[in-house]
Amino acid sequence: MTYTGTKLEIKQFLYKLDDKTIWDIKIEKHRNKRSLEANNYAWQLITEIGNVLRVSKEEIYLQMLKDYGQREYVCLLANVDPNRISKYYELQGTFKQNGNTFKSYMFYIGTSQYDSKEMSIFIDGLVQEAKNLGIQTLEDIEIENLIKEMEKGEKLNGN
Repeated sequence: MTYTGTKLEIKQFLYKLDDKTIWDIKIEKHRNKRSLEANNYAWQLITEIGNVLRVSKEEIYLQMLKDYGQREYVCLLANVDPNRISKYYELQGTFKQNGNTFKSYMFYIGTSQYDSKEMSIFIDGLVQEAKNLGIQTLEDIEIENLIKEMEKGEKLNGN
């Protein structure tokens, strides 16, 4: 069960729970999730950028994560396979400490974990990359549609 609410709403919810059941409760600050539309648009741009550059969507996605995405710096024991954590990472270096060998990695967080602000930053970067390659972006299309609608209105009004 997931419950979202203000502090007062959560308190009221907790008081309604029975006293005999043992509950595991996790409390996190609410974050607005990215929208499915935003995700679809991001992948549309990634696909178009890949087509222009003749590079796979996966390669473009990783490059865009590096350039505009969220990241975490993590150190792991050298024998730990970073692919078990994520497939989006780069080895930063190796070091020894207290007789153990560690490897440091930069992990790039996938967009499925982004909140709306993080996704907005990511999409802004994609839009800029697309525009630099001459790819028409949503804003351009919306302006074009607006002009078409205005032209239709002018024709109807005899202007």
